[in-house]
Amino acid sequence: MTAQENTLNWFEISVADIKRATKFYETIFGIKMEQAEMMGMQMAMFPYENMNGKASGCLCQSPAHKPSMDGAKIYLNGNPDLDNALSKIEAAGGKVVMPKTHISPEIGYMAFFIDCEGNNVALHSSN
Repeated sequence: MTAQENTLNWFEISVADIKRATKFYETIFGIKMEQAEMMGMQMAMFPYENMNGKASGCLCQSPAHKPSMDGAKIYLNGNPDLDNALSKIEAAGGKVVMPKTHISPEIGYMAFFIDCEGNNVALHSSN
């Protein structure tokens, strides 16, 4: 890895129910996720135009993917303002566990939520 490469190049959020989890993330972000099956895994891809040095990821349901509040912490893009996604989490079946919190003027804001599958996930935005 070089200094010009992203540290993160792919992520998978483990889910027990791919349809429920897809609906949750489509609702809170106002997106459409493409579904696929690969190597025995059910997947729903977060949208991306061109990987070209950018990271993306998916929801993933398989015997090897177990939702957990104790797994790795990933920060999803909440731009332009975390309030947009945070305001939809509870109605979509999740729970905000740390509200929008200022980090610094240079870094922006963060928040934590539990998704409908029990994963502890983070959001980040500049505003």
